[in-house]
Amino acid sequence: MPRLIKSPSIIEAAGNQPKIIEEFIGMVNSEMDCISIARMKSPGGWKEPGQTPEFDEYTVVLKGVLEVNTKQEVIRVHAGEALIANKGEWVQYSTPAVDGAEYIAVCLPAFSLETVHRDE
Repeated sequence: MPRLIKSPSIIEAAGNQPKIIEEFIGMVNSEMDCISIARMKSPGGWKEPGQTPEFDEYTVVLKGVLEVNTKQEVIRVHAGEALIANKGEWVQYSTPAVDGAEYIAVCLPAFSLETVHRDE
């Protein structure tokens, strides 16, 4: 039977500034560990610690620009573009532009603090 998710849970974000994470589906809001789907609203100048997650992350940028650092390159993902970050690969997300960014992140399996493996 279909299950309506009426509203997201607001999750505390890591990083140098407050960022809004609205989890619609995942471990917190729907008690599912197979997938997480969240809308992110990051201010300009936001940057989070690097991470080497145990999940694949699929990101679709809705507004602004998301910058993704890897060990090999810096990728700028603009509104209307998407990025796939594979599990086990080090990545670091930021929104350096003044206007920040809004994007959807899908993690398979679901995001968790135990499996994100953030840098110290």
